[in-house]
Amino acid sequence: MTLTQLIPTIHNLNRSDKIQLLQIIVNDLAEEEKNLGLKHNEDYPIYSPLNAFSAADTLLKLLEEHQKND
Repeated sequence: MTLTQLIPTIHNLNRSDKIQLLQIIVNDLAEEEKNLGLKHNEDYPIYSPLNAFSAADTLLKLLEEHQKND
């Protein structure tokens, strides 16, 4: 059954059933998150191009070389 098929049925549920459905979905998502290998209260690096000047310089050099070859 697809989500498109489920939506009309969900709309017809009473309020308490909708809340119960939300609890089930949230619990499922929490379980899936445990399987991602991430640990609670741990720090994980986030890679960003911010202040990555050497990367920008490398890309600029590659672009210049490519333009020279054309």
